[in-house]
Formats: sequence, structure tokens, C-alpha cells
Amino acid sequence: MQFLANTNWNFLGKKKIAFAISGLLILASVVAIIINKGPIYNIDFKGGQVLEIGFGSVVDIGKVRDIVEATGIKDAEIQSIGDGSVVLFRVPADVEFEGGISVTDAITEQLKTEFGEESLNLRRQEIVGPKVSNELRKQALWATLIALVGILIYVSIRFKFRFGIAAVIALFHDVIITIGIFTILGREFSLPVVAAILTIVGYSINDTIVISDRIRENIRILYREKFEDLVNRSLNQTISRTIITSLVVLIVLLCIFFFGGPVIHDFSLALIIGVIIGTYSSVYVVSPIVVAWEHASPKKVGGKR
Repeated sequence: MQFLANTNWNFLGKKKIAFAISGLLILASVVAIIINKGPIYNIDFKGGQVLEIGFGSVVDIGKVRDIVEATGIKDAEIQSIGDGSVVLFRVPADVEFEGGISVTDAITEQLKTEFGEESLNLRRQEIVGPKVSNELRKQALWATLIALVGILIYVSIRFKFRFGIAAVIALFHDVIITIGIFTILGREFSLPVVAAILTIVGYSINDTIVISDRIRENIRILYREKFEDLVNRSLNQTISRTIITSLVVLIVLLCIFFFGGPVIHDFSLALIIGVIIGTYSSVYVVSPIVVAWEHASPKKVGGKR
């Protein structure tokens, strides 16, 4: 038994509502990004230090925060890892102390005073300078742009240019909304999030290619049919695959989000948002754009498209 077999939903009949929803989401995302003067960058992109300190036993994370704030560091990100006996510190690059005292020494000395020297173990220390963080920002931007251009070329060659343009517009739609939601939620933009966004691009274009391939196949067989009806037929023929694939991926991502620990929360959250938005855009963004393009360049009556 096939899931959602022989459906006859009028997807394109809701295109105005879909465009309105997309427009509102993009507007809210752009406004949030402008108000925050860009995404909320992680230390990977703004520079700073990362410390991972083991305590030997479970510690009260609230107490650790109070101790660190007592040193004068107000903007540090502090979170427990694993069983709660390891704490991760992210300290911005602009934190400085008089007398040449390092951030690491200031934090560890204060913690030793409270918990005892023997209980502390500095497991990891990473320093990202301003120059490196700027370079990482540029590389992340170039990686995303190159992926989009590559997709435009591939889809244009395999199908038609209009499909390539529609796919890239949908991908911009997915990326902007994902970044916007992250900004609204106060989540940071880090290297794992960039990896998640590139994964979203790949996932979204895969669904778009499946739908576009079915449209191309139906054009050869049903070329006399009204183009909008043909696209709607193609969406109904692929909707079962689209929903099942997305649900399976979402179940896995939700398990990772809830049980994978705080270190990969942002990564999994970005993927969850991206899969939902990407599934929506492959149906309600790409297809309506292709139909609008077709209407703007009508073919001869009875001729093949």
C-alpha cells in the first residue's frame, strides 16, 4: 500500500498564500538580521577563547557562572558537557586583564579558589584571533556562494535555466530564513551551523531535483496539457516521497537534538529548521516560480515546451 497514493491536491492554487508566508518570513528574518547588525557570530567568526575544564564531579553551572562573572568577565558563554562534570567556556576576544594576566589564568585561579586545585583539569584551550575569525567568515560566505552557483549550473544543464533560477531562489529563501530564525532565537552562527546550512542546501536541492525530474518527464508525455495542471500533477506524484523522506530525516534530527548533548544543539536545530523550510520551498517556491516563468514566455499552441 502506497502512502498518499493518487492524491489530487491543488498545490498551485495556494501559491499566493505560500508567497505571502515566504515574504513575511523573509521580511522578519531580514529585519532581525539588520537590528542585530548581522547574525550573532560565535567565537569562530568573531575571535576569542574556548576553554574546556573538567571538575572531577558534577558541578552547579549557575555557581560556575557567578564565579566567572566575579572575575569581571560578563559576556562569557558557559555550558556543561556530558554528565555535568565538564564545563565549556567561550570568552570573547575583547576581554583583557591588567598586568598581563591571561583569560585562562584568571578563570582557572578563581575556580581553584572555590573548588580546589586538585579537582580542576584544563582539558582543552583554543584561541581564535581576529584575523583568523575574519578569514573564517569569508571562507564560509564563499563556500555558500560557490555551492549556490554550482547548483545553478548543474540544474540549468540537467533541466532548463528556469529550473536552475527557481532552485537558487528557493535556496536563498531557505538560507535567509534559517539564519533569520537563528538570529530571532538568539542562537549563535558558528562553523557547525555553516556546515548545517550547506547540508540544508544539498537536501533542499535533492528534493527540488526529484520534483523537476518528474515535471520534465510529464512534459514529454503530456505536453498538450496546461502547464500549471502538469506541474500540479507532478507535485501530487512526488508528494508521498517528499513527506516520507522529510519525516524520517526529522525524526533522526529530533533524536540528535534532544539526546545528542548541548554541543550539537545548534547544528541539529539548524538542520531541523532547514529541512522544514526546504521541504516547503521545494513545493511552494520552486514550482510556482517555474509556472510563472512559463506564463511569462508562452509557447506556440500545441507545441512542446
